[in-house]
Amino acid sequence: MIRNKEEVGDEPYSVCVYDNQAAMNLPMLIVGRILLGVGIGFACQAVPLYLSEIAPSHLRGALNIMFQLVITFGILCANLINYGTGKLEPWGWRLSLGLAAVPGIIVTVGSMFLPETPNSLIERGKMDRGRSTLIRIRGTTNVDEEFNDMVEASRLANEVKHPWRNLMQRRYRPQLIVGTMIPFLNQMTGINAIMFYAPVLFKTIGFGNDASLYSAVIVGGVNLLSTLVAIAVVDKWGRKVLVYQAGCQMFISLILVGAILQYYLGEHGSLSKGMGWFVVVLVCVFVSAFAWSWGPILWLIPSEIFPMEVRSAGQSLAIATNLVFTFAIGQSLLTLLCVFEFGLFYFFAGWVFLMTVFVGFLMPETKGVPIEEIAPLFRNHWIWKRLIPPKPEDYYEQEHEMKKMHIEDPK
Repeated sequence: MIRNKEEVGDEPYSVCVYDNQAAMNLPMLIVGRILLGVGIGFACQAVPLYLSEIAPSHLRGALNIMFQLVITFGILCANLINYGTGKLEPWGWRLSLGLAAVPGIIVTVGSMFLPETPNSLIERGKMDRGRSTLIRIRGTTNVDEEFNDMVEASRLANEVKHPWRNLMQRRYRPQLIVGTMIPFLNQMTGINAIMFYAPVLFKTIGFGNDASLYSAVIVGGVNLLSTLVAIAVVDKWGRKVLVYQAGCQMFISLILVGAILQYYLGEHGSLSKGMGWFVVVLVCVFVSAFAWSWGPILWLIPSEIFPMEVRSAGQSLAIATNLVFTFAIGQSLLTLLCVFEFGLFYFFAGWVFLMTVFVGFLMPETKGVPIEEIAPLFRNHWIWKRLIPPKPEDYYEQEHEMKKMHIEDPK
């Protein structure tokens, strides 16, 4: 029940806000942050799945990316709030943490009015309610084909008693690889390194103590506006086209930033104001490319590629992968920056090249494909079809055809 997951996820989130705001010592803050992680984990797992299941196929990409749009808006607001409350000593940090309750309350109340997805209702045997919900959200009674696809997917899903165990089976290996590599590669774009270095750049070009504010507004604004671009074009151009274009843009930006830092910091020890502005432009170019490609497809691709019988488990694993590597990159970034210096940007540029190749060869295009018909894209993919065993019905149909043609099965 996806909607209930959203409601359950908001409970620990709300508790954590109160715990953090009222914290009297470090252990209280740590407990609050743990509860915050639980709530965010529920939301990141449930919301993209809900959007992908409830959206019509021709709008699934745009509607799903709205989740990323709200995240970018939230990041921008949080940075501005933190900048403002940071000047309110000594209680400003409590106000900052307390204001986090506002989106939690909105999501909790709003989720009470959301319908269950037809897929979820059908999977739990509520056929009539599932059909009526599908008719209501599609705005037409001509839903027979889509409804039948959901019923068949539900039949297969109900045969699976242990989705986590089944997820590891060979037939789901392509989705498992793509679904976990996408969130891993998302973190290897270098977005955290760019975001970390941005306030330093703004201080270099003369913004002084307001560098963090201008960094939040300019970089955060570019991030937000570029996500709107993704919403506008993802269902027209497709997921892979955005990744190809953004891959080139991100690769060039990282190489140029690395080269500029190598030359100026190596030869002069600092950036000139003019060159600092140029690097800021390159940072915005990089962030814009990330925002209309690897930012939103982190949520979109894993939520749509797994079959119904393992969809929840697959999405959970994808989100866990992202959060683990977000933590790992965040904790190691300063060390990497000290060790590699400007070479860190070359390092991430290499990863951008590899991930663009990965998408080109191994990720099928899912634009406009109904969510319950995406699995055949992997079975027919020129690489993945070598890994996926044929469905039993496919084998018996092939055997029947061979007998009709009087051809002996080589087996």
